Amino acid sequence: MDERRLVWTAPGTLADLNDLPRDARAQLEIVEIPADPLADQRLAEVRVLIPPLVRNQADDGYDLKTLIASASRLDLVQALTSGVDWIVDLIPAEVTLCSVRGAYDDLMAELMLAGILAVYKEIPHHAAAQARGRWEPRQVRVLGGSRVLFVGYGSIAQCLEKYLLPFGVEVRRVARRPREGVDGISELSVLLPGADIVVVLTPLTAQTQGLIDEEFLTLMKPGALLVNGARGLVADTEALIAAAERGKVRAYLDVTDPEPLPDGHALWSAPGVFITPHIGSLVPENRERAFAVVRENLISWARGETLRNVVAGDY
Repeated sequence: MDERRLVWTAPGTLADLNDLPRDARAQLEIVEIPADPLADQRLAEVRVLIPPLVRNQADDGYDLKTLIASASRLDLVQALTSGVDWIVDLIPAEVTLCSVRGAYDDLMAELMLAGILAVYKEIPHHAAAQARGRWEPRQVRVLGGSRVLFVGYGSIAQCLEKYLLPFGVEVRRVARRPREGVDGISELSVLLPGADIVVVLTPLTAQTQGLIDEEFLTLMKPGALLVNGARGLVADTEALIAAAERGKVRAYLDVTDPEPLPDGHALWSAPGVFITPHIGSLVPENRERAFAVVRENLISWARGETLRNVVAGDY
């Protein structure tokens, strides 16, 4: 068998990979990951692995780290997620890791926009009042003229900016590497005090874990809105609760630490904090969006072409 052919894919995903062109199908033998992959004789022949959607370890009786390390001819790992913090440390230097970045840009951007508007228009308060059968009007804010600071400026942030601009907002951008129109992270302390809305969309790395800490929150403009659509661990939860309780900031969070957020956790009742349970990509077409990227990369890999969304460095 040609050593470039064997692809192991997550259980239940074969049908998602049926629609490949003839030349790619001729070069790829795609099978589901066996029930006991570490004992399977073909493990050494695997060249592409599409692992289950997991965070730390598969729930299928094997350790994903051991599986990847034991696949001696592995060339490519294709994740089914946009964020790869759950798997990036498991990938050997000689193996390429790809994400499905871009698959959910508009879904995430729509949710972040909805969260911003919900907070600005006091929707959580009015929804709670309706549930109690009470008429309790509260003054709302206008989005136009607000100064928005993006912390992390990838494809989701760019999509959200496109949605926000028609409202008449002013935008500044910060990223790990400065480029035209985007300031470096060293400018964060200068830009935070002037922002009305701070949207955090960084990947989770050693450098961004705990980025939203007490100092970050102290620098924010009093009453400003923090939006976290990145990962829960990007924020120091205790610092965020403390800032909310003293009225320093408001927040919209689609991610939390811990996650899922336990019943009775202080973050649920922190004043001015609106939470959705990580629903950015929770739509019926979620699967197809992800596998459209996966199929594109399988075709490119089979043809020896450039892959999409290669994860490199701190990504």
